[in-house]
Amino acid sequence: MGVSVFTMIITTLTTHAAGELAPILALLAPLQSGGLSVSSATLTAFPPAFLVLGAALLVPFLPRGVGHALGGGAAALVAIWSYLAPVGTHLPVRFLGFEAVLFYVDGASQLMGIIFGFIGAGAVLYSYASEAENVQTAYALSYVGTSLGAVFAGDWLTLLFFWELMAVTSTLLVWHYGGEAIRAGFRYALFHGISGSVLMAAIIWHYAEVGSFLFSAANGMTAGVPAVLAALGIGVNVGFVGLHAWLPDTYPRPHIAASVFLCVYTTKTGVYAMYRAFPDGALALAYMGGAMAVFGAGLALLQNDMRRLLSYHIQSQVGYMIAGIGIGTALATAGAFAHVYNHILYKSLLFMTVGVLIYRTEEENLKNLGGLHREMPLTTVVFAVAALSIAGLPGFNGFVSKGMVIAAAHDEHLQALWWLLIIGGVGTFMSFIKLGYYAFFHGESDIEVRDANRGQSIVMVVVGALCVLYGLYPQALFAILPGTGAAKAHPFTIGHLQEGFALAGAGLVGFYLLKGPLSKVGRVPDIDRLYNPLLFYGTRSLTRGVTEAYAAVDRLAVRFTDDFTRAVTGPDRTVARALRALPDALVERQGRTDGGVPQVRLRAGIGTSILVITLVLTIALFLVL
Repeated sequence: MGVSVFTMIITTLTTHAAGELAPILALLAPLQSGGLSVSSATLTAFPPAFLVLGAALLVPFLPRGVGHALGGGAAALVAIWSYLAPVGTHLPVRFLGFEAVLFYVDGASQLMGIIFGFIGAGAVLYSYASEAENVQTAYALSYVGTSLGAVFAGDWLTLLFFWELMAVTSTLLVWHYGGEAIRAGFRYALFHGISGSVLMAAIIWHYAEVGSFLFSAANGMTAGVPAVLAALGIGVNVGFVGLHAWLPDTYPRPHIAASVFLCVYTTKTGVYAMYRAFPDGALALAYMGGAMAVFGAGLALLQNDMRRLLSYHIQSQVGYMIAGIGIGTALATAGAFAHVYNHILYKSLLFMTVGVLIYRTEEENLKNLGGLHREMPLTTVVFAVAALSIAGLPGFNGFVSKGMVIAAAHDEHLQALWWLLIIGGVGTFMSFIKLGYYAFFHGESDIEVRDANRGQSIVMVVVGALCVLYGLYPQALFAILPGTGAAKAHPFTIGHLQEGFALAGAGLVGFYLLKGPLSKVGRVPDIDRLYNPLLFYGTRSLTRGVTEAYAAVDRLAVRFTDDFTRAVTGPDRTVARALRALPDALVERQGRTDGGVPQVRLRAGIGTSILVITLVLTIALFLVL
């Protein structure tokens, strides 16, 4: 199985870029021939995440070329390492006094390790070709390493540890670019801080119920409150509708190479964690996934900022993955992980192609582009491959994995969910017809630009070739999918092919009908336009209320202290003031003393006197007790 996959990859790469890729082919030759022998002890000596984290520590201190070569090589080695590590491999440790598994390999973690390592290596090469600084690439590698730590964790405690580190490292990656990325990074950090806190509450509650953090101690997250908290905490990372605004706000802001890393790791690690929490599915998750598919595609269609459009489609496509996890059947779960794998390929490729447009034109807005297919033919072709892949046209990888999830919804008679996924598919076609049309074909280009440079071209051609490979020969992907669901997938039936072409036709017609109105759309507000003012004014009101309450208590305390001090140091004047405050019915006023305090004489009757004495004694008794 593995030899055939590597053979096909090598053959494809040779066809597209034989000259530039000769060193890579030489390195892969032992794999192709079966001559590579790695012992199990070597593969389990320490988690592969630490290899990437170690490279991240060294990169800032090395020459730029050497540092990027080291980082890319470490990520590529992790992909091979993940592929070769036998299922069942685990590294038990004691972490914070608890049983933990720092490195755990099953079908799901193995698949994640392969694609995380592979695309990490490609993104490092793209970073080098796009003039990214060593420090930025070091932050990116630390982000890759912590994500690998999370997906290879064998227990909830280890996963949470790397989950939180992943939030820190990705925030640093965003912040490094400065400018608007600083504000976006603060919001990003706030959302992911909340995500980690809610997930931690779920894990602690789960531990109290189960008595262990190990995945093997229970079949997913404990039902009830822990499951709800886990869904919400992980839901922030995967972009649940209403919890998603950080995503399109953050990913368009940093360096173009940083966006390639960001579009891969956080949301897909979230999908993996959702599978660990709900291995048997949950129908509410499935319908949330359907809502994400429609909402993300709809908002993407209204965008003119290219990276913001792509960011909304992360939410939309992750919706298909969450729908698959929620359905929970063997076919649906396999489809979810197949879509994780395929999505990482075509989504990173889309961010690379859009990054090249920004790199060459310094324009982010579609309205300022057009007619670039002549100046940038390679980027145009590669973009077309990525766009057709995400849209799910037959012959491209998205058609295979998206079709598996849609078929699973149909098999389980979840007709409402099926329609949500279909509508999301039409919206996806429309969005990428819009992006491709306005960037490459609409009008005439009035600027002279060059196409992608050599390093960018190599990465884009390789990833694009894989999108086609897995679309035409899905068995190469089925062989590494977890579980047995891949055996139930039949992507090239007449019905599935008709469905794929029907979605494409509906997308073309829809874009044609809406092209005029869409061209007039400006910046479209998201749901955060509603809750941001509520949070701002609510937080301000709460802060002011608490501050004023403390100020009132402080004033009362100061006044009491002043009165008490005066009473102790001048009891006669205090008594006189108290008598002066009594009503005329109780006292007879007799002018003033030298101190200006009027002299008074009590003239209460015996009943009033007894009442006053009783009140004084009652108050005194109350204070004493």
